[in-house]
Amino acid sequence: QVHLEESGGGSVQAGGSLRLSCTASGFTYTAYFMGWFRQTPEREREGVAVIDTDDSTTYADSVKGRFTISRDNAKNTLSLEMNNLKPEDTASYYCAGLPRDPRMSPEYWLRTADVGYWGQGTQVTVFS
Repeated sequence: QVHLEESGGGSVQAGGSLRLSCTASGFTYTAYFMGWFRQTPEREREGVAVIDTDDSTTYADSVKGRFTISRDNAKNTLSLEMNNLKPEDTASYYCAGLPRDPRMSPEYWLRTADVGYWGQGTQVTVFS
């Protein structure tokens, strides 16, 4: 079955950087959108970044220019490079996969964040 496992979370001072990684198994990785989503107790799950099978990317406005999503199809891994972190980036970050479907755009998935397969999450805490 689909299995997604995140790593790389931690605590960092504002302005610092972290790199999240996700290892995927149990499905045809190259046939899936992959993405990073985040959630806090106060906010609903929200999309951070999505990458299509052709490596095209979509980002939430709040992270554009600071975060970079990438995928390695040979290793079935997904990464999120996070720079210039802000306290409002504090959240649990989830790796997610969604079978590629011409009826679903990456932008829609990013915006709705309500379908797909999910990892267990990794905590990112940014302190000022």
